Amino acid sequence: MGIQIRRAVKEDCPRLLELVKELALYEKAPQEVTVTEEHFEESGFGNNPVWWAFVAEENGVIQGFALYYIRYSTWKGQAMYLEDILVTEAARGKGIGKLLMDRLIIEAIEKGFSRIVWQVLEWNEPAINFYKKYNADFDAEWINCSIYV
Repeated sequence: MGIQIRRAVKEDCPRLLELVKELALYEKAPQEVTVTEEHFEESGFGNNPVWWAFVAEENGVIQGFALYYIRYSTWKGQAMYLEDILVTEAARGKGIGKLLMDRLIIEAIEKGFSRIVWQVLEWNEPAINFYKKYNADFDAEWINCSIYV
């Protein structure tokens, strides 16, 4: 059957949240995942979705996903913001990450986005090396900021 890339559907949300938690554990921040399943589902599949995703299925099991939303720049227009891309540890090395990234690129072209942007932790060498294969630009000029309300 192989690996299938498809758009995420609402019924995928419980598995997607499992993978989000796996990613948070890998990033040494499991306590930071506080979103509820209900909020997650509503945000992706409610009346006004704010995120979209692709999943990678192997033998009926989701082994990876890529979730994005639209970011707007007054200088460049709409961009795809890649919030998370993850392949389960057990399924790495099968080309799933490449399949997901290639599908994101197609989506960005089809939607007319000016670019794809994302963040990567400075210590995450496997991810950095993966992104280098796409000739990604790494920008050390900007500092991340946030306000929790």
